[in-house]
Amino acid sequence: MRSAIFLGLLSLLPYGSVQSAEPASVAELAKKARTSIVLITMTGRESSDNRLGTGFVISADGLIATNLHVIGEARPISVQMPDGKKLAVTEIRAWDRNLDLAVLKVDGKDLPALELGDSAKLEQGAPMVALGNPYGLKSSVVGGVISEVREIEGRRMLQLAMPVEPGNSGGPVLDGQGKVVGIVTLKSLVQQNIAFAVEVNALKPLLEKPNPIPMDRWLTIGSIDKSDWLPLFGATWQQRGGRILVDGLGSGFGGRSLCLAQAEPPELPYEVAVSVKLDDEAGAAGLVFHADGKDVHYGFYPTNGKVRLTRFDGPDVFSWKVLTETASEHYRAGQWNHLKVRVEKGKLLCFLNNELVIESTDDGLTKGKVGLAKFRQTQAEFRRFQVGASLPSHLPAPELAASLTKEIDALPPLENLLPEKLTPLVAAPEEAIVSLRAKAKTLRERALELEQIAADVRLRQVANELNAALEVRDGKIDLFRAALTLARLDEEDVDVEAYVKQLGRMAGEIKAKFPTDASEAKKLEVLNDYLFQQNGFHGSRTDYYNRLNSYMNRVLDDREGLPITLSVFYMELAARLGLKMEGVGLPAHFVVRHLPKMGEPQLIDVFEGGKPLSREEAGKKVRELTGEDVIEAQLAAVSERQILQRMLGNLLGLAQQKSDKEAVLRYVEALLIIDPTLVRERGLRAILHFETGRREQAVLELNWFLENKPAGIDLEQIREMQNAFRKKG
Repeated sequence: MRSAIFLGLLSLLPYGSVQSAEPASVAELAKKARTSIVLITMTGRESSDNRLGTGFVISADGLIATNLHVIGEARPISVQMPDGKKLAVTEIRAWDRNLDLAVLKVDGKDLPALELGDSAKLEQGAPMVALGNPYGLKSSVVGGVISEVREIEGRRMLQLAMPVEPGNSGGPVLDGQGKVVGIVTLKSLVQQNIAFAVEVNALKPLLEKPNPIPMDRWLTIGSIDKSDWLPLFGATWQQRGGRILVDGLGSGFGGRSLCLAQAEPPELPYEVAVSVKLDDEAGAAGLVFHADGKDVHYGFYPTNGKVRLTRFDGPDVFSWKVLTETASEHYRAGQWNHLKVRVEKGKLLCFLNNELVIESTDDGLTKGKVGLAKFRQTQAEFRRFQVGASLPSHLPAPELAASLTKEIDALPPLENLLPEKLTPLVAAPEEAIVSLRAKAKTLRERALELEQIAADVRLRQVANELNAALEVRDGKIDLFRAALTLARLDEEDVDVEAYVKQLGRMAGEIKAKFPTDASEAKKLEVLNDYLFQQNGFHGSRTDYYNRLNSYMNRVLDDREGLPITLSVFYMELAARLGLKMEGVGLPAHFVVRHLPKMGEPQLIDVFEGGKPLSREEAGKKVRELTGEDVIEAQLAAVSERQILQRMLGNLLGLAQQKSDKEAVLRYVEALLIIDPTLVRERGLRAILHFETGRREQAVLELNWFLENKPAGIDLEQIREMQNAFRKKG
């Protein structure tokens, strides 16, 4: 969640309320505070990899406050003032991992310090300003308000309504008097305009009771014991609580980095083993043996959910030979996996969680050290590294595992659990814990599957409703009902009938305002006045790309929407008033066209409050939005189905931006209900079914291509894809 790499604040917003604050006060506040904002550079995983962060001066004699994640741990740090002057960090005065706070002491005096405020006195809705000083960019400030004080990850945090971007973390949050009331630490990954800050009152105890560590000592925290281990090719190897941790990109080809045991391995045959857990299954980390202390060694490690035995004969991929790579049902993604290699003369036996998965007679390398390796950007943890002539298994024997499984399956609910029921499990605690967690993982996975199945059932329900709305009656489909049904793809509780009745009531209210024998022009005038003047319907300005603007129910509830949703509402209301309208799908903008019984058709921009639009004005609008001239075909009327497809296209684009595959799948399903002949969408649906775990549906989906043979599709590739799906990837 944390934004630890600082590239700067991007916007200058009015202080406090966006509508009422005076920008000049922000300028004065920022001008005064910027001199206290410092650039923190932390040397990263390689000497050429520098991370940039923000801090701020809190005492004239050289105390700097920031986030702990900004400075990292055991990393060289430098501090630069806004005028470019660099100050040496002499100690870490105080730090707290849970609060994500750190206080640095720098070699400086008479520094411009910010005054600390009292975060206990903050009120909801109070205006705030966050500052930063990104390297190479001008200082900037972003404004917002306090939304709430809430607990996040066990900490009291200030929830800020402001568009925090990378570059804010570690920077101060100021109140209207320029006092620090918080330290920005988290950016929401869900909403753009939500951020979190540690309250400044949490910083004060660190200043009152510091835990200073000299910089030379800080750099050794958690360092690998060089008498036991020899790190090679960069990355950061650390020891904590009996575990070895590694992160960062190694300087070897492919991000390779090694950590070799200093002790010589036993004579052949011998075994070397370790348990490893990867942060990302696309990474790679595991055992090495027969290592020459340079580029040559064997490696046995998991990568991309498979296990691989490789012989490394040199510094690059051209000198590496993958001896065997195999998928194994015994691999536990996201969990600890036990690797063991038995090294015999002329034979290598590789075990994964006690199961023999690779056997090789490769004898290209015959001697050398043993140890650990990691590749690419992988972060990994290792534990229980062992070397010996014969190593005992750390996993339960099959009969014990079966017994534990039986006991676990017989456990009553927690509320009825008595201590004696745990006796058989406590007799083999480590094995029982492994089995219990494996069972819990299985149940969690099944629970997630059941949630997906529930979503599929609901999707079928909405699909049936959409099919019903698309039935042609009196030469047209029920566009308003269909648009409301699209909203039900995401909003389960939309009461379609209630909104249909609401539309009818609104039409009745408008009709009641018509004078006797009202002309079409007068009806249009009354309609516009009712919607835009009396009821405040309007185009979305401040949050245009919010997907709520694409839901017809929210257009009626919030009186706000996109050009297309407002236009659909307008056309459907007009139809109930005896006014004939049609939709016109201009590029990047949607308008309607009034077709009077007498006179010329008239384009209307509903997004702009029902403004009449000439042909020339429509062309200008398109040029402003796309940079291109409108062509006559783009001024043609579009069908109800095309309108629905365009509405879904907007939702689809937003879901793809957020990589929300379940939402993308829902929208693609609806698109195919509207037009079953869409080839691209059928292919996308097959891929989405596979990527979301619906393998059999993916295989079945591809049969459509083989049966219908659409033009431009390589059917052999379809068969290959189908076979790949059957093999579970």
